[in-house]
Amino acid sequence: MKINTARYIKGISGTDEILYDGKFQVAFMGRSNVGKSSLINSLVPVRNLARTSRSPGKTIRMDFFLINYKFYFVDFPGYGFAKVPEKIHDKLRKMILWYLLYSQVKNRLIILIIDLKVGLTAYDKTILDILEERHIDYLLIANKSDKLKKHEKDKQLREIESQLSFGEVIPYSVKENYGRNRLLGILTEVE
Repeated sequence: MKINTARYIKGISGTDEILYDGKFQVAFMGRSNVGKSSLINSLVPVRNLARTSRSPGKTIRMDFFLINYKFYFVDFPGYGFAKVPEKIHDKLRKMILWYLLYSQVKNRLIILIIDLKVGLTAYDKTILDILEERHIDYLLIANKSDKLKKHEKDKQLREIESQLSFGEVIPYSVKENYGRNRLLGILTEVE
């Protein structure tokens, strides 16, 4: 798939008509500082479409980007590592859980992004359990693969895959564009 157009539509923090307008949603989730916004930016032709920052926790709502006038990329707030008050942490976690469990959005694919070097965190495993129990389609992307040597990367991928009940891990590097074509190929099916 080639992404020709991408533009920011709106940010929401709860129910909104955009969730139910019939367009497919590709939702990017993961802990803070895992590179969700950077990964989105690596897929689109618009520079800095999704907001990135050196300090984690800048995304505090669901940001919707219209891709090729056909479907949305949805950039979710990160969970876990962000330097925000605990009250905001709780609100962000509840937003993610609400979207997965109660929003009744059916036309979606979750891209769960983890840090390859860190592996699966406890909250990543919680999200995976929800996705599998609810039969929600997802892809598991192991970002920052450029930070490891090949033998370390292979070992870490095997370790992560051993913790999954099914599915595979797609290694990705925003810096090197590694995994980009593979991910775009999978996303062709949603277009």
